[in-house]
Amino acid sequence: MSTRYFGQRVERNIDPKLLRGEGAYVDDIPLTNALHAAFLRSPVARGKIKRIDVSAARAYPGVAAVYTYADIGPLDRPMPLLIPHPSMKSPKTQRPLARGEVFYVGQTIAMVVAVDRYVAEDAAALIELEIEPFAVEMDMAKAIADGAPLVHADVANNIAAEFVQTSGDPDGAFARAEHVTRITVQVDRSTAAPMECRAVAARWDEISGELTVWDGTQAPISVRGGLASIFALDEDKVRVIAPDVGGGFGQKVLLFYPDELLVPMAAMQLGRPVKYIEDRRENFLGSSQERTQIHTIELAAMKTGEVIGLRDSFLHDTGAFIPYGIAVAQVASTSIAGPYRIPNIWVEFKAVYTPTVQVTPYRGCGRPQACFALERAMDQLAEDLGIDRFEIRRRNFIGEKEFPYERAGLLFADGLKVTLDSGQYAKALSLAAAQLDMADFAGEQEKLRADGKYLGLGLACYVEGTGLGPYEGGHIRVHPITGKVYVNTGLSTQGQGHDTVFAQIVADQLGVSPQDVIVVEGDTKAFDWGVATFASRAAVVSGNAIHKTAITVRGKILQAAANMLEADIDDIELRDSAAWVKNSNRHVSLAAIATASNPLRYAFNEAAQAATQFAPASKHDGPPLAEGQAPGIEATDYYSPSQSTWAYGVHAAIVEVDPALCTVKIRKYVCIHDCGNMINPTIVEGQVMGGIAQGIGGALYERLDYMPDGTLSNASLMDFLVPYATEIPPVSVLHLETPSPLNPLGVKGVGEAGCIAVGAVVASGVEDALKSLGDIKLRHVPLTPRMLSDALESVGY
Repeated sequence: MSTRYFGQRVERNIDPKLLRGEGAYVDDIPLTNALHAAFLRSPVARGKIKRIDVSAARAYPGVAAVYTYADIGPLDRPMPLLIPHPSMKSPKTQRPLARGEVFYVGQTIAMVVAVDRYVAEDAAALIELEIEPFAVEMDMAKAIADGAPLVHADVANNIAAEFVQTSGDPDGAFARAEHVTRITVQVDRSTAAPMECRAVAARWDEISGELTVWDGTQAPISVRGGLASIFALDEDKVRVIAPDVGGGFGQKVLLFYPDELLVPMAAMQLGRPVKYIEDRRENFLGSSQERTQIHTIELAAMKTGEVIGLRDSFLHDTGAFIPYGIAVAQVASTSIAGPYRIPNIWVEFKAVYTPTVQVTPYRGCGRPQACFALERAMDQLAEDLGIDRFEIRRRNFIGEKEFPYERAGLLFADGLKVTLDSGQYAKALSLAAAQLDMADFAGEQEKLRADGKYLGLGLACYVEGTGLGPYEGGHIRVHPITGKVYVNTGLSTQGQGHDTVFAQIVADQLGVSPQDVIVVEGDTKAFDWGVATFASRAAVVSGNAIHKTAITVRGKILQAAANMLEADIDDIELRDSAAWVKNSNRHVSLAAIATASNPLRYAFNEAAQAATQFAPASKHDGPPLAEGQAPGIEATDYYSPSQSTWAYGVHAAIVEVDPALCTVKIRKYVCIHDCGNMINPTIVEGQVMGGIAQGIGGALYERLDYMPDGTLSNASLMDFLVPYATEIPPVSVLHLETPSPLNPLGVKGVGEAGCIAVGAVVASGVEDALKSLGDIKLRHVPLTPRMLSDALESVGY
């Protein structure tokens, strides 16, 4: 395989269009005579709907329809449970429109469809709603106690699921341990806050019986399948298109949100296109969230620092419903030992219903919480035993010769035992230490203390299971007129750069420029088998599917070119969009080869006429196609991973703390990352940098503040603190490339890596900075100025 483009910093194909403002998002789709939807949402967290009167709304000028649960027919049912699991107790999913009771502030109760959004909003405000409020308990730890208010009357103690996993002999390890470190940590709830909120539009063609839906989703094929099933339509009569999407981060992968069902339903009933564009407040109130977990973690160790056992018991907030099952908690529980050689593990979690927006994966999906718990415990263990933080990690890393390293008894999200496939953990730590320039750090630390400011060093390591199955596919076709290469896959993109990395994979196989590879995704008419874009899986699963397909297409090109050029296949090379006889000027373009594979179809085209000149006098006395080969230079293939592949990294930072102002400034941030073979280092760095920025938000700023009555008090970007570019420090990203042995490209996922370790790094650094002031322990993120003030006050500062 040529590697002219694989591993190179090829510029992103899609960027010029987006930078010129030529992107086409759902709200940009021109729909003639379209109607617009707005929703009435619950103003209380828990309660019984006593009365709902929509008569005034229905009579309002410009209103086409008003829907409550009583008006939506067969859609009035619980939405799908996407990932069942035997540990779940009476799993709950919400209805499109609330019936009888409400379960969180923001739950959809009624939908108004009108001539524009303004009229729809005004009419929704006319709906008379009476709700009898119920008592709620917002503290997750208190919610599982006997007598606490129940989110669902038939779920005792609000426990949605309870699951225990064991690897090795943890009881034996703790019995023989020479030291045990035990801490409790908490990570608070946050939201993805994508630049573009969710959006959906639908058009129904009565004549053809076709439903077209434009959806800013991460899973268009899954949405298509669900809509076809619910509306009893043949799948070929449902087309779902995910156009340009302004960020997803997991929030847009859920199947379904109420609007994804109700907007198509309204379009079919009313005979006009219907559009719903979520506003920012609705995104805070109604779109899925994640993060809250409380871990009590114990490390059993020898005095040498060797960790021989781990116990972790944690609570996971699943919100009022559990459509994704235990996915987030399960990923956390199977990431809890990180990159360390810990042979004996016991991990238990309880998924807890709370009267809040449902929880589904958000970038990181349980890994930031697990990393925060483990790395804070490792720092404490180092302090307990008087061992340097870097050294205690070195002593416990899985060695390069120990791979594949199994954690028998722990099942990852793919249902398979956790098996870390490859890595150079110790080397990554050494690179991080070298980047920090420790000699200068000590001097700067003393200098700043004289000015009343304190410098600290933060450190954290992580692993990331990536490349989840079950499969993805790819179709490749060489265009017979232009010679350009068309690639289709079932994924959708939200800015990751799929079009460029997939083009690089194909370009190397077919000898074309990446700019001549046109990637089409996010359209069920272009490719209708696949799963979705989530869980750091695109490059691993779809990338390898496209790679396999490109090899097949390459073989067809070589066979046809050998016939046309009267040469042996081994003497043909592909470059510059043509097939060449090695060491000669004899060549034929890919356009001519594709045309010659079916010349009658293109008989009126000059390229076809030129191509046919090669065929009759072939050295092999036959047409350019091999026997049994289909016409056209194209192929379709699929890739199904045998298991997840595990990326990893080491993050470190130097932070400055001003105790008088209770502010934290990150002065330097270092990330050593290994995602196997990099297809495009620039895109890898962009993914890592974006993740670090979101991680900084979760470490210092971003926290959803639910009041005791279940009201979200900061449901706007005025109050929910997203970091500006000015809050993101200079970041040094260094790469290791340990190829995964599990797939042909040797790649691992990278999409979630950047955010996993940041909270642990920042807490570690701030705690280190303040250690001269007293025994300050920071085990709760985001680390707010109030938390710092309380911690300083506790030591008499």
